[in-house]
Amino acid sequence: MATELTTHITDPAIQAMAKTMAESMRTLQAEDIAGAVLYALSQPEHVAVNEILIRPTDQTR
Repeated sequence: MATELTTHITDPAIQAMAKTMAESMRTLQAEDIAGAVLYALSQPEHVAVNEILIRPTDQTR
């Protein structure tokens, strides 16, 4: 797993659900985030990128 999210969840049932969900999808990699950051930084000066939401396309919730 590429995230430490489940180690921060204290409820065992929720922790198991998060682990199962992460195992069922292609998780984002550092390169995916870097690409989004590069996109935002490479916009022309007159373009404001105020928010970026990045999530795996396999994620249903």
